[in-house]
Amino acid sequence: MHPVVELLLILFYFYVIISIILVILLENRYPTKSLAWIIVLLFVPVVGLIFYLFLGQNFRKEKIISKKSIRRVTNHPVASFDLSRLNTSHMDNNQLNILKLLYNNSESAGYAYNKIDIYADGESTYDALFEAIRSAKDHIHIEFFIVNDDRISNQLRELLIEKAREGVRVRMIYDFWGSFNLSKKYIKSLKKAGVYLNAFLPMRLRLSRSRVNYRNHRKIVVVDGIIGFTGGLNIADRYRYGNKLGKWRDTFVRIEGSAVHGLQMLFLIDWYFVERKLIKEEKYYPAPKIFSENLIQIVPSGPDTDHPSIMQGIVSAIMSATQYVYIHTPYYVPSEILDECIKMSALSNVDVRLMIPQKSDSRMTDACTHSYLKSIMESGVRIFQYKGGFLHSKAIVIDDFISIIGSTNLDERSFKQNFEVNAFIYEKTSALHLKKLFLQDLEVCEEISLTAWSQRSKWQRLKESLARLFSPLM
Repeated sequence: MHPVVELLLILFYFYVIISIILVILLENRYPTKSLAWIIVLLFVPVVGLIFYLFLGQNFRKEKIISKKSIRRVTNHPVASFDLSRLNTSHMDNNQLNILKLLYNNSESAGYAYNKIDIYADGESTYDALFEAIRSAKDHIHIEFFIVNDDRISNQLRELLIEKAREGVRVRMIYDFWGSFNLSKKYIKSLKKAGVYLNAFLPMRLRLSRSRVNYRNHRKIVVVDGIIGFTGGLNIADRYRYGNKLGKWRDTFVRIEGSAVHGLQMLFLIDWYFVERKLIKEEKYYPAPKIFSENLIQIVPSGPDTDHPSIMQGIVSAIMSATQYVYIHTPYYVPSEILDECIKMSALSNVDVRLMIPQKSDSRMTDACTHSYLKSIMESGVRIFQYKGGFLHSKAIVIDDFISIIGSTNLDERSFKQNFEVNAFIYEKTSALHLKKLFLQDLEVCEEISLTAWSQRSKWQRLKESLARLFSPLM
């Protein structure tokens, strides 16, 4: 290459790098995240630039799903936040504040009088899910991050094809990257049978507008507007049959009642985004039956919300605790505010227990998680490593009353980048069930000793600390 051309290319490269750094600074992100990206851009030439173009651009303020789109779908009288119309006599002021917060930060209405069933394994979850799909008379709406091309997913495929041929309208969203291995044959067979199928944010060649970093991590199923499901489980054999990590332990919730309207609305917002077709007919929001006295908020979070709404809700719920906080999470790479709130809760003599897998599906994330454990144990948090397979559950139960079940991991990606959904449930019965499941899981756990943890080798601790430097980018 001619020296002049080479010099011009080098100058152009540094011009691009400096321009990107200025953009990062002007975006006023959290300092740790900004600094992490600047370090990557400066010290990992070329690769750092490509990495940023794919994963680092911040489109949150642009609203990947615009407010106008959301308004067009949600302009439907399916629920109200009028507290005078909701029975909140069984809630204290701190719990009421969570309800208000989640309405103000994400417009999540309060849905009353629901029937709630919680599942803690792949067998019972898939059985309930497939049974509900078989019962469909009008429509099936289904949305998952991962749909694997395996035994379970093919059972689902055959069932959806059968229902579509019966005349049931089937709409399905899968995340493009999460379901990257889904075969063309699988997709073609569904479409040929009449299933309406769309990938969420498929790959685009324009690096400057790449949205690879924004993934749809939601799990939603709605049948006839009457039955709804959400939680952390995907469509994959590992939840029923296991893999090299063992059988995957997850939590899913089945809902009947008015809260299904919240799941329906969220699915139809996502459908409008992928299909550009507005669906808001009355039949998708049938009059709900009245069940037990409870309240549920279906809370979305992601690049389509003004705030990290689920993270704020979890933090508020933890700070409301006076007795205990029991947490399931596959990854613990928390925001600074969540980490401090968990410590503050433990320091206030609340029984805070964190359950994580003994081994996860990501060594890097494992290392990051381990870097946080010593400091929260020093604050009084008890930590348990699950040995009965891979703990993939994302569930929190607080004070025999608040249950939080959904797709959100306790990490920066779930809080800031991914499209997520969680059910915030205010009811004693569900909380006691979730608490019982947590205590049962303790039987296949090993508690981490602060003394033993502090004696790990310096080399191991250094690896974990280095991994933690990149946690803002994960």
